Amino acid sequence: MKALGPIPQGFEADADGGLLIGGWSAEILVGEARGTPLFVYDSRRIADQVTRFRAAFPGVALHYAVKANPYGPLLDAMAGLVDGFDIASGGELGKVAHLGLPISFAGPGKRDQELETAIRAGVTINLESEREAERALAIREREGLAAKLAVRVNPPFGLKGSGQKMGGLPSQFGVDHDRAPALVQRIADAGADYRGLHIFAGSQALSADAVIELQRETVALAASISEQAGHAPLQVNLGGGFGIPYFAKDEPLDVESVGAALAKTLAERPKILGETEFAIELGRWLVGEAGVYLTRIVDKKVSRGKTFLVTDGGLHHQLAASGNFGQLLRRNYPVAIASRFGAVPEEKVTITGCLCTPLDLLADEVMLPRADVGDLVAIFCAGAYGLSASPHEFLSQPRAREILV
Repeated sequence: MKALGPIPQGFEADADGGLLIGGWSAEILVGEARGTPLFVYDSRRIADQVTRFRAAFPGVALHYAVKANPYGPLLDAMAGLVDGFDIASGGELGKVAHLGLPISFAGPGKRDQELETAIRAGVTINLESEREAERALAIREREGLAAKLAVRVNPPFGLKGSGQKMGGLPSQFGVDHDRAPALVQRIADAGADYRGLHIFAGSQALSADAVIELQRETVALAASISEQAGHAPLQVNLGGGFGIPYFAKDEPLDVESVGAALAKTLAERPKILGETEFAIELGRWLVGEAGVYLTRIVDKKVSRGKTFLVTDGGLHHQLAASGNFGQLLRRNYPVAIASRFGAVPEEKVTITGCLCTPLDLLADEVMLPRADVGDLVAIFCAGAYGLSASPHEFLSQPRAREILV
């Protein structure tokens, strides 16, 4: 038997034992959406996370990283909760440009058309290289536009214990820290609107100590770059990196401790950052635990003594839960039988999707309540990097439905 990840707190069953999501029966939601597979996003959980952030980080701006979940109704709701959007493509810009919040644009390989569109829209471009900076400046000069430009920095340190390190290494992301001051000077000398620095060193961290150390080093690095360049940044984006528990033995990040430590760091920050605004960009931490993926069992079989529950969903919607989205060693996400939520586990099963590949594995050798054809399976922590981060065209299966409650 293999362990399951922890189901986020607060999920309950109705009088019939069915899973409730945002106060709604999973079966009713499936009916409203006209079938499975279905992603359900709980808007109240998202709002509660924002409230928790505001309490822990007073005075720090909160940006939503659109790449975590770009579902339109979710973005509409998020516009009333956060201070800005962080995007990583021209396509994402099109999803949020009408929502009236400040936008910043990071990511390597921005096309000239994306740069021009972003400049015209008043987006802050986080420059990933000197060459990208020259292209942006050339567009600005040629078109007679005001360009908001910031420098993304590849720091000399990473986020310890993070799921994905994005600092302290040779990287396609950002300008190496020792070259950043010269680029800041170049932007300012060109007469562009220099906005500040973006320093993102890793993601999916659960250690408060690691995040605290990272933020302390990031503030110090921002000050050093600014002093060398002779220009104070209007804003320093501290990145994010806040993780959520996916797997057995994972413990939630203590954001209150992180917030208290950051307040002390900012209170003692160097003079050149005295008027600087600080921002944190979060995606997974805001929306990850608010999402549930519902998929229906279409077959139950025994093969060589092993019981399989075969569903109408799969890795084409939930690549991460299948273990094929960055896991070195596959571990089980939080999973439940939504039709018998909270019932006593009775049988060891392996849950698969409907795809013609052995990679399509949603839960491997786990103990769950007895289930049969027609029952709903719920995969939790499905609100971030779900449908949009999965190969939903694979094998031409139907696209999953989505709903915000």
